[in-house]
Amino acid sequence: MSSAARAPRAVVFAYHDVGVRCLRTLLAGGVHVPLVLTHVDAPGETIWFDSVARHAAWHAIEVLTPADPNVPALLERVRAAQPDFLFSFYYRSMLKPQMLALAPRGAYNVHGSLLPKYRGRVPVNWAVLNGESETGATLHAMAAKPDAGDIVGQQAVPILPDDLAVEVFRKVTVAAELVLQRSLPALIAGTAPHRPQDLAAGSYFGGRSARDGAIDWRRGARAAHNLIRAVAPPYPGAFTEAEGTPLRILRSLPVADALPLATPGLPLLRWHRGDLYALCHDGALKVLQFEYGAELASAAAFYRRYGERSLALRPFME
Repeated sequence: MSSAARAPRAVVFAYHDVGVRCLRTLLAGGVHVPLVLTHVDAPGETIWFDSVARHAAWHAIEVLTPADPNVPALLERVRAAQPDFLFSFYYRSMLKPQMLALAPRGAYNVHGSLLPKYRGRVPVNWAVLNGESETGATLHAMAAKPDAGDIVGQQAVPILPDDLAVEVFRKVTVAAELVLQRSLPALIAGTAPHRPQDLAAGSYFGGRSARDGAIDWRRGARAAHNLIRAVAPPYPGAFTEAEGTPLRILRSLPVADALPLATPGLPLLRWHRGDLYALCHDGALKVLQFEYGAELASAAAFYRRYGERSLALRPFME
């Protein structure tokens, strides 16, 4: 086979469901992948997503799991694989310019937002937290600055008002597969468009931790609802206190007229006609799924213990 006719070669850095779907898309598109770099699952992290290492092994692809992909030994391993392309799909480490330079036909990343919006970490969770009605996936060239390279393609997906972050992430996973599959023939042919980003039109967001799930009721019902769905399981969840007892709210629904809001001492937690509500100064949330203390996880159980008595919610977390 002549060099002009050989299959393009790519070294892939990948993790999570997006990593699995995009790796499989490359293979289905005729790209030869001699080497995959992924992560060892972090101790204590809830692993709710698919394994890149498993899928690579099924395809007899060599898998490495370095703590730092940019060390000289790894640079040599990647160079020895003779890649035409590098691809990064939800890989959690930045690739430095020395690594990016090893791909003569380009290094590309799939990011889970419509760049330049939501550059940086956990873009799906941030989009839900901020009440966005749309997000998506972007295929872009990698540069020294994170998520700042030229855009090759994008695929938008809707965010419904009651979507959880995990539900949006599943949509973004499909969007990532679609944009890569649509763009791959042009990348291989060398004809893919490259549109510079206007970074001033977007913003960069950092990572989040479990502590960021604390509900600040002073911000109102809509902000509380967006936080609840942005961090709902499999993420750590949103939390507060009701009369000193920990309350973890896993799913909610804004309601306009569930209860009179002219109630002293807001915010409050109250049972009403079979459902549990969190009452804020500007509206109410129906609490659909929750954990109150170690025992109560249903509106019926709450009613058996407290009846129609209102419990004071901690107004904010410090």
